[in-house]
Amino acid sequence: QVQLVESGGGLVQAGGSLRLSCAASGIISKINTMAWHRQAPGKQRELVADITRSGRTNSAASVKGRFTISRDNTRNMVYLQMDSLKPEDTAVYYCNANVESLYIPTQDYWGTGTLVTVSS
Repeated sequence: QVQLVESGGGLVQAGGSLRLSCAASGIISKINTMAWHRQAPGKQRELVADITRSGRTNSAASVKGRFTISRDNTRNMVYLQMDSLKPEDTAVYYCNANVESLYIPTQDYWGTGTLVTVSS
């Protein structure tokens, strides 16, 4: 089994910054793409940014130039640096990873989420 645990959420004023972290643990052979998604109240979950194992990144238009995704393959971690935060960034942020394990078929795992609240 694989677990993803997010941290770093909280309350911040508009224009401020937060850094989210996500740690993957368990029986892991290799982690492929890792990503951050978010779900705002009353809205569907959406992709914020993702990053391949080699470091190629992709991000939503709404966060380009403000959010930066990165990862540390030696520590099985992914990060989301969020700058110039806006009230519309308020959401629960979820970590996602595609994981290869020795005894379990490759599959996607999700964390339980961390709340980010941006006040105006």
